[in-house]
Amino acid sequence: MFDLVFAVIVISIGGSPAPSDGIGRPDMPMTVQAPARPAAPASPAAPPTPAAPARAFHMAAVPTGLAAEDQTPTGRFTTAAEVKPILNATRGNWTAVREYNGKDLVYVTHLWSWRCGLAAMAIAVNDGPMQNWPMPPCHDTLPTPNAILDDDPQPYLTFDLGSVQTVRIQLVYDDLSMELVGYKRGDVLIP
Repeated sequence: MFDLVFAVIVISIGGSPAPSDGIGRPDMPMTVQAPARPAAPASPAAPPTPAAPARAFHMAAVPTGLAAEDQTPTGRFTTAAEVKPILNATRGNWTAVREYNGKDLVYVTHLWSWRCGLAAMAIAVNDGPMQNWPMPPCHDTLPTPNAILDDDPQPYLTFDLGSVQTVRIQLVYDDLSMELVGYKRGDVLIP
């Protein structure tokens, strides 16, 4: 019905109800032209830029005995399948540096809030070695298994004021895939 109304409106304002390129009109021949050939480059192409080097994971910081877990979504954000898209989208929030009481505090609160889809986390500050940072357990018996409870450890480390210049974080998801991300102080400093 709307097609008929639309056709009447087009005809009444002087438009043609059929396309002028011959498509849809069997009485008009259709000509197909090959696309124009691109001009040859004036000079040889520059050599391709080398790909970024592969990230080297720090396997010494990964706990032994990890096994991939079932990735059936639970709706409670307790699997890598559920938390990985969130953590990939919020990569800039994985850590923060705060100057507080004459110290640098390095926070990982955001990561701990999605830890039920993680198997392990490691951190390196400045040029220090990557070190495993044990996370609190998932609280599977609670409605919010990722909650950080009063009895859980604090989600920060303490350093001398102004000493933290870079932070690197390595994650092992519970499907055993891994991520390694680095941050500069100025990019994660809390004002």
